[in-house]
Amino acid sequence: MITSPRLQIFAAISAIVVGVVGAALIASMFGAAAERILTVFFITLVGVVGIGIYSGNSGILSFGHVAFMGIGAYVSALLTLPAQLKVATLPKLPDWLATTEMGLLPATVIAMGVTALVALLVGAAIGRLEGSAATISTLGLLIIVHGVIIGWRDVTRGAQSFFGVPRETGIWAAVIGVILALVLARLYRDSRSGLRLRAGRENAIAATAVGVNIPRERLISFVLAGAVMALAGALLGHFLGAFSPKKFFFNDTFLLLAMLIVGGMTTITGAVTGAVVITLVTEFLRRLEGGFSIAGFDVPSVFGTTQIGIGLIILYAMFRKADGLAGLKEWEERVFPKRPPSGSAPALQEVHVSDSLTASNMTMQFGGLVAVNDVSLTLTPGEILGLIGPNGSGKTTLLNMLSGVLRPSKGAAIRGQNKLNGVPAHKIVEHGIARTFQNIRLFPDLSVHQNVLVAALSTHGGEDADSRARAALARLNVAQLAGESAGTLSYGDQRRVEIARALACRPSLLFLDEPAAGMNRLETDALMDTLRGLTRDLGIGILLVDHDLTLINQLCDRIIVLNEGRLIAEGTPDDIRQDPAVIEAYLGRGKPGKKTKPKNRDEPGPATELAG
Repeated sequence: MITSPRLQIFAAISAIVVGVVGAALIASMFGAAAERILTVFFITLVGVVGIGIYSGNSGILSFGHVAFMGIGAYVSALLTLPAQLKVATLPKLPDWLATTEMGLLPATVIAMGVTALVALLVGAAIGRLEGSAATISTLGLLIIVHGVIIGWRDVTRGAQSFFGVPRETGIWAAVIGVILALVLARLYRDSRSGLRLRAGRENAIAATAVGVNIPRERLISFVLAGAVMALAGALLGHFLGAFSPKKFFFNDTFLLLAMLIVGGMTTITGAVTGAVVITLVTEFLRRLEGGFSIAGFDVPSVFGTTQIGIGLIILYAMFRKADGLAGLKEWEERVFPKRPPSGSAPALQEVHVSDSLTASNMTMQFGGLVAVNDVSLTLTPGEILGLIGPNGSGKTTLLNMLSGVLRPSKGAAIRGQNKLNGVPAHKIVEHGIARTFQNIRLFPDLSVHQNVLVAALSTHGGEDADSRARAALARLNVAQLAGESAGTLSYGDQRRVEIARALACRPSLLFLDEPAAGMNRLETDALMDTLRGLTRDLGIGILLVDHDLTLINQLCDRIIVLNEGRLIAEGTPDDIRQDPAVIEAYLGRGKPGKKTKPKNRDEPGPATELAG
């Protein structure tokens, strides 16, 4: 399923085909030299797009994908190399490989398949790493593959040049390759998997909470990127006719990453922009490397002029436009923005699940600190349960245990007949539990609609995903903001979008961590009406954490109170307002021997303050 409007996808693919074919036709009018330059550019662009499929969508910079380019080059070359030449120069090849001789197309397909298999094995491990650890592991991959190619002399000729490869990559082979790579990358970016991965790039914790299996999505992009890099390697190897392992090492890695970073990692438009800019600058600087004259003055040659120039461009791009020259949106997303659907939005479906959530003796210990100590609670669909307590009392920690973010040190949480302890965080939502966060966790560079759509796509098999997303946005009165970037919204609107995203999961239980924080009184009152409607109309149970005691007292059927990680009170709002332990927890115990100034009859007492 493609999540972008058809008009945008049609415009993107049309522009790719027309632009690439048009450039090839123009180059053919200027002779073989122009065709050769454009062929190299197209092959390079395939490599940039390949890295972008993984790094752009996952947010993890990869130094290792050029290794897949090398694997593709060597595998395809071994399959197309004339049999007589293989027997003469690689006498220790297996008989089946020594006698195999095929054309560029089948060899490229096989090379892409072999490389994808290698990427699958490697990506299964790398996909579970985060941030710098994942980046460093890709660097290790590059070094290991480089070492294997050099050491496997019987197959690769080691560090020597691998020569005799049929030079079958002409301008039109490159045209087909670059169109295939660009279309694949564009379709993947706005596929279900691509959108989920981009959500994980923006905020991994929030994406996991709405059901995104981030390691799996990273693995998909890692393998697809590896296959595209193999395509680039096969095209390059059959363009050069001879190559060595150093061709697929640090120099090309630096060049391709520079193009991606300068243009913008997150879009196909950025990959093309960066490739064009760096190619033009590189060609210009190479002409100056041997020295030049200006107005009669001779400027001597400077070693590394090209690398210095590329480095300066990267610095300029990072300082002036950190998201790259092309920004965060594809060109067609700017020209053809998604318009809100006409007509009324569908309604959210009523919950038909009666299973309660029962948490018993929940304890969370961090080293010597006990953040939550022996807390038990029950939450039933259709009720609103308040969870209050002073700062640091363990409220959010308890929510994190119940939602799978943290595994409790002791105790158990059970939903119906299912024990939730040990259930991966991305699968908690399958048990009908969705949540928001104390600190807003939206996907800021995605649109409001995409924020909510990710949740709908990742739950219930993606059934009626767009309808659920639209219904959730309408329920929170933010449907008019669907096309806006989530990171540009006001604080109150961001809170509402976060709740809408949780509702799109179609939960029967909803955990809200300080949803009214940062809202004014009018916004809070509107939120209260919305939450009442969720329980009244849809039968959703809500576990509500907030410091707004007016909201808690007016909204909740029951309240539980934590202090220093312990459950100190449980009951109706009236019970809690009069509970001495609660009053002491909020206002503190008076110092012995210290007289308290008598209060005026009109001044609020502790119970009144707790009432809001």
